[in-house]
Amino acid sequence: MKNLILTGLAMACCAAPVLLHAQNDTPPLPSGPQTDGHFRKVILEADQNKADTLKDPMELAIAPDGRVFYAQRDGTVKMWKPDTKVTVVVGKLKVEDYDGMHLEDGLLGVTLDPHFAQNGFVYLYYSPPETTKDAQGGKAGENRLSRFTLRGESLDLASEKVMLRVGTQREQCCHAGGSLTFDAQGNIYVSTGDNTNPFDSDGYAPIDQRPGRSPWDAQKSSANANDLRGKILRVTPQPDGSVTIPAGNLFKPGTPGTRPEIFVMGCRNPFRISVDPKTGYLYWGEVGPDANGYTEGKGPIGLDEINQARVAGNFGWPHFVGDNKPYWWRDFATKQIGEKFDPAHPLNRSPNNTGIQELPPAQPAFIYYPYSLSTKFPVVNSGGGRTAMAGPVYYFDPKLKSPHKLPAEFDHTLFIYEWSRNWIIAVHLDAADKIAKMERFCEKMSFKRPMDMELGPDGCLYLIEWGTAWANNLDTQIERIEFDSTMP
Repeated sequence: MKNLILTGLAMACCAAPVLLHAQNDTPPLPSGPQTDGHFRKVILEADQNKADTLKDPMELAIAPDGRVFYAQRDGTVKMWKPDTKVTVVVGKLKVEDYDGMHLEDGLLGVTLDPHFAQNGFVYLYYSPPETTKDAQGGKAGENRLSRFTLRGESLDLASEKVMLRVGTQREQCCHAGGSLTFDAQGNIYVSTGDNTNPFDSDGYAPIDQRPGRSPWDAQKSSANANDLRGKILRVTPQPDGSVTIPAGNLFKPGTPGTRPEIFVMGCRNPFRISVDPKTGYLYWGEVGPDANGYTEGKGPIGLDEINQARVAGNFGWPHFVGDNKPYWWRDFATKQIGEKFDPAHPLNRSPNNTGIQELPPAQPAFIYYPYSLSTKFPVVNSGGGRTAMAGPVYYFDPKLKSPHKLPAEFDHTLFIYEWSRNWIIAVHLDAADKIAKMERFCEKMSFKRPMDMELGPDGCLYLIEWGTAWANNLDTQIERIEFDSTMP
């Protein structure tokens, strides 16, 4: 193969970036408007004439009036206006510099208040540039969930209310997470990655407990009940910009060695999340480790996951992956191998753990798959890497006056998508919210590394296509996928 280049997504590391892609051997996917039966792709914004106006858009949110907001990793917040079909910059935050494979900071997530039409509240998850030194002398900082107020077509930066602070280490990459969403009760969810370097763990569990190796030990974060990293957090915003803790989180407020904001722990990189508006079930895509196979004394093959949390829980990382396949405890200094971790009684005895040692039982993944073919979920097979992401759950509303809403055949359907494999899959759910059927969605369309997917108030899917390359893309697109029953 010629011109081998390293491709993938540092933000979603690590199943994506450890691929070699033969640039000359693979024809580029088409861009622009497309159709597939009664579905059509409508481009809202795209880089034109190589102007490179779209710079790493990460997440989007759609207002009740059809305005589309999206956050770029460089700190820019943009708004597409449906009346004029024009995009304007509404604000720009100062964010920590990022460099692809080494740090994944920046402006990472955006969502709108459930009462946005009345209050103009916009929530952003971002990395402010201020840094300090941690206890080991490395770079440290924080990621913030903040609320801002949109006034006209400008984000009032002085209106910022910092709602959550997530302490991070910036000495090493990876995994920042950063997705935001609300549930029907007005709680906001925030996904955070494990903030752990996985590259010295051979694709298995990064549990390096040697002194000075905290950035290589996910037990300091994902398996630490007293840390906000490697989690999905759930809090209730208050009018004054503070937050309260809703009932039903994983740990009750005041429990020693825990943080009450945690709804889900044991995450590696929960990169995109959604909440079913009717059931309240939480879904997310978990970008998994890189191991190409099972190794005795280390652990299972690497798997990406789509997870469903009906209640708060521990989803196992870095002690388990997939359907609770366990890793072995390892001493990275002596190479000594201990026992397998027990999903019914997981223990975190790392010196980097500041929380409780006895963790809640591990919960298995909803959907999971390796690099190779999956016999359990064959529809996911299309080769390439793994970068699982979870989109919205759609319910058909016959009363919704929208000519382009998704049809009734997709009622009660979870949409999942893949940054590395360039597909969207419709996961039809049964009455018990288990999988009834999985099928490719709009298979005749191309999706160049779908980065985020949201449902609009019109019943259409809105999507960010990242583009062909790792960075500096000139084929990035913001788009809407709509249904037209009049099409031949």
